[in-house]
Amino acid sequence: MNLQLQDKTAFITGSTAGIGYATAKTLIQEGASVILNGRTEGSVIKAVQKLEQEFPNNSVSGFATDFSKLNEVEELVNKLPEIDILINNVGIYSSGSFFEITDEDWYRQFEVNVMSGVRLSKNILPKMLTKNWGRILFVSSECATLVPIDMIPYSMTKAALHAVSRGLAQLTKSSGVTVNTIVPGSTLSEGAERFLENAAEKDGKIKAEVEEDFFSEVRTSSLLQRFAKVDEVANTIAYLSSPLSSATNGSAIKVDGGSTGGIM
Repeated sequence: MNLQLQDKTAFITGSTAGIGYATAKTLIQEGASVILNGRTEGSVIKAVQKLEQEFPNNSVSGFATDFSKLNEVEELVNKLPEIDILINNVGIYSSGSFFEITDEDWYRQFEVNVMSGVRLSKNILPKMLTKNWGRILFVSSECATLVPIDMIPYSMTKAALHAVSRGLAQLTKSSGVTVNTIVPGSTLSEGAERFLENAAEKDGKIKAEVEEDFFSEVRTSSLLQRFAKVDEVANTIAYLSSPLSSATNGSAIKVDGGSTGGIM
């Protein structure tokens, strides 16, 4: 399928690995120019070089930004060219007892996971409305509704993205701009790979057994009963980034393997 992205420029936060990197790769394959983002200069350079080697005829660049630092966000906004597709994917988390998590940790996760997309959208959305075309996506998580008791701050930030996305979508009425949320479930990112490897080593099992145990004991609601591949999530993001998704606006699209239940 041709997603008609040949003349589009996409900026993806948190895109040097995982879902963000897979999305960048998919958009490049569809002909889009892609701007990567990571927290460190080294990670950005490495990811850009890797994609340039694989796709030498495509436009790939990147900016390093720590979204917990407002001054770096302001510098980033001033550097960005005109953006057609904004994918707010950056996210951090920590786990621990609700009674021991500090206020600073709550604020930091909100600053990075929520305010990064708020600040970028505040700058980019008006320009999209002026030219009457654009796509903004917020990458949420099944944790927005399936709240792990040791990840309450993270889950709060992911739930907040739904409200931000829906609110911004209402600002696009009668335009060619859309704003949506994508809701991945348990996904086989680098972090999930490390989790499986560490658990397998600790319990004397192979990774496949650990994955099976996770879905039979922890994520029992999953209909997929396996980790989604990052490419599977990226494919959905790519479609929602394209002109072909023009009738989808203000929605939360699940790519969670059925884990959150319900038919809506």
